[in-house]
Amino acid sequence: MSRLHIGANIPDTTFYTIQGDSITVPYKDTPLLHIQFRRYAGCPICNLHMRSVMKRYDEIKASGISELVFFHSSAAEMMPHLANLPFGCVADPVKTHYKSFGVETSLCGELNPKNIVAVLKGLQIIDPRLLLKKPENGRRGMPADFLINRDGLILDLKYGNFADDQWSVDELVAKAKAVI
Repeated sequence: MSRLHIGANIPDTTFYTIQGDSITVPYKDTPLLHIQFRRYAGCPICNLHMRSVMKRYDEIKASGISELVFFHSSAAEMMPHLANLPFGCVADPVKTHYKSFGVETSLCGELNPKNIVAVLKGLQIIDPRLLLKKPENGRRGMPADFLINRDGLILDLKYGNFADDQWSVDELVAKAKAVI
């Protein structure tokens, strides 16, 4: 699996969301598209991060950014957690898109002590019993963020080194301001 780089072009691709929409890249509706790769649908870290995005979604949109979020879960597993989000969420249980974007898995990244605070905070917003249920495709996903312009060009990216290593909303908005 090969990682992408700043300046690479995303080939014309249509993604289908669990909400029943299709999103085509290059994406022409807004100046920027933020593609996020998260872990599994019931992940406390990912749910905490999605909540931070939701709280500031109006600010993200005002910055010229649309969101598209991938999970390595099936649509059925995602629906209870993510169906009501106002942006597209894509089920990728066999990690086809994860592989094409070079997004990896890591046991060390999952067990990194830097995740502890996010897990504890995330457990306050999800049912802790979810941790007892084994996600259908495992827990070992790593996060990644891509900021893409209307032409499909990657303007910035981040491959996480541990499960809670992704752009904050502040970082995302600052990156958008720097390129628009």
